[in-house]
Amino acid sequence: MHWSERRWVRVLGGSRGQPLGIALLALVLTIELAPDLFGLGFIRLAAFDAYQRWAPRARHSGPAVIVAIDEESLRLHGQWPWPRTWLAQLVARIAEADPAAIGVDILMPEADRLSPARLPEFVPGMGQDLVQRLSSLPSNDTVLARTLQASRVVLGVAGLEAEVAGTRRSIRRVPFRTVGGDPRPLVRRFDATLHSAEEIDRVVKGHGLLSVDTERGVVRRMPLVATVGDALVPAFGIEMLRVAAGGAVVTVRTGASGVEALEIGDLAVPTEPDGSVRVHFARSDPARFVSAADVLAGKVDRHLLERKLVLIGVTALGLSDYQATPVTDRMPGVEIHAQLLENIFDTDLLSRPRAVVWAEAGLLLAGGLLLILTMPRSSPLASVALYVLMVGAIVTAGALLYLQRGILLDAASPSLALGTLFTAMLVVTLAETERHRQSLRRQVEQQREQAARLAGELEAARRIQMGSLPDPATAFPGDTRLDLYAFLEPAREVGGDLYDFFPLDRDRLCLLIGDVSGKGLPGSLFMAVSKALYKSAALRGVGSVDAVMREADGEISRDNAEGLFVTMLAGILDVRTGLLEYCNAGHEPLYLLPNGDRPLTRLTDGGGPPLCVLDGFPYAASARRLTRGDTICLVTDGVLDAMSPKAEAYGRTRFEALLEKVGRAASAAEIGEAIRLEVSRFADGVEQSDDMAILVLRWKGPSGR
Repeated sequence: MHWSERRWVRVLGGSRGQPLGIALLALVLTIELAPDLFGLGFIRLAAFDAYQRWAPRARHSGPAVIVAIDEESLRLHGQWPWPRTWLAQLVARIAEADPAAIGVDILMPEADRLSPARLPEFVPGMGQDLVQRLSSLPSNDTVLARTLQASRVVLGVAGLEAEVAGTRRSIRRVPFRTVGGDPRPLVRRFDATLHSAEEIDRVVKGHGLLSVDTERGVVRRMPLVATVGDALVPAFGIEMLRVAAGGAVVTVRTGASGVEALEIGDLAVPTEPDGSVRVHFARSDPARFVSAADVLAGKVDRHLLERKLVLIGVTALGLSDYQATPVTDRMPGVEIHAQLLENIFDTDLLSRPRAVVWAEAGLLLAGGLLLILTMPRSSPLASVALYVLMVGAIVTAGALLYLQRGILLDAASPSLALGTLFTAMLVVTLAETERHRQSLRRQVEQQREQAARLAGELEAARRIQMGSLPDPATAFPGDTRLDLYAFLEPAREVGGDLYDFFPLDRDRLCLLIGDVSGKGLPGSLFMAVSKALYKSAALRGVGSVDAVMREADGEISRDNAEGLFVTMLAGILDVRTGLLEYCNAGHEPLYLLPNGDRPLTRLTDGGGPPLCVLDGFPYAASARRLTRGDTICLVTDGVLDAMSPKAEAYGRTRFEALLEKVGRAASAAEIGEAIRLEVSRFADGVEQSDDMAILVLRWKGPSGR
């Protein structure tokens, strides 16, 4: 059994595969609405990343400047960590340019080991006087704390999932105001934070959360607000904006769907329901960075830092917290915070409203139903064109929403889901087509078997029909008074033309030629019946040829349920005297080709309509006495109606000219063969529509010669 005809294939492909398509559409719709439950959320993330790789954000403003402790800074000032007095000097240099706020993206949880009082631990053998003098100097942390206290500085803190030694569960509270409900159950939660040393931490103007969560190892979203214990904590960038605004209150606005926005003064930042934002990344840009070595050397123009949000961070290879983002595999964490500030200033954050999720499901539902309804009735090429058109429309809509509105529409998941549905429907359609093809193949094989059996049966019928015709060479052995030729060629395997000749007594010969109205098997059967009944009537001694014709007409008509008729020309020749009696029942008249100079004669007298046309018609006979050497020629209309490649009929004129051309001295075989060959040349391979019969008799006289 062919695979397309197996039961499970027929069940799946039932009703043109539409039930299967609807079930599969329901499944992919469920996956579309909750891809993470099926482990397919990465497809959606990959689609969103593709937008940003294809068209990353263009920088329009530069609110943030990164002072980078880079490879050049380490080359000039030594390995990291630096003494915090150098960091204090760096902050003081930046503060001289009057920035809006300074954010330190560096965690310093332990006291500085390079403070003067701790140097004796690392340099054994110092004199007591030197030790006392070093102990009297302020610590590096104290120097840094004084510098930080004098400026608008925000220190970063790291959120931790669990409390460990050296971490805190409490944090200095930032002034928050909530509108619409308590946001704490909705936002990201940390159990503890990692701070800088207390002496440094307590003097700064603000603390901001540095931690970001990755999705499959890539930073795509950042929380603007989180909780540590029962306290709300702002993100590092939000806290820098608050400090830059003079310590304004941060407002968290919530609604029915979750957190809606964070507000700082007149600045409102829309958020996701969990208080996070989707960062619209630009490519890493050297214009964001200023080397710390240049700041310490006083080589940086004041205007580059003035009224800017300045972030201090370590970017040297091996020291920086590089993260993967949609636009690059390695981006310093401090640059990610700078990009967030650019997003906020340019109101260029990405968003994914709830309505977009339902729009994706609607696109999938509409496209799936369209495929289910049209594919079983369409050609494979039209189905492919429809699928490509739908996917193109979805991808185009996603690209336009991203470019024009910053809205993330997942074009990949609906496209892949439609592709799955399209493939399933195509397989079902092809299986149905293959099943029909197998069925047609079996039908063709059966028809071929039937045709072969029929061809064999027709061939057997042809042999029987042709075998029932007398052979001129053996019909009258030893009789020198006659020269006879007969030929029959059915247009199909079997035909309706007939001829016959047989002795009635020692001196009389009956000959006949006929043409049944039907063709093929019906004509051949009626031909056999007509020939047998006529011969039977003639041999019963009914009498003259016209009496035989009337008798045969009655017998043939008696059981003619199909209403067929037959033209018949019969003659009785007295071979002793040459008297020919003939009767024509609607057939082509016989031709007399006389010996000597007499003209060719077409004998049209005597007879009536074809047999089985008019009941009891009084057929009448005619007679003509032959002279020694006279020839009679009888043909069916297959000779006169033969068609040439130019669609011309052979016709009576050509036939009579041929008889004149052959000559009166020709034998019966020479005349008959001349007719056969001439008609064959005239037809030149054109398939003939009618049977052809030829009967030629030459009377040689009473004693023959």
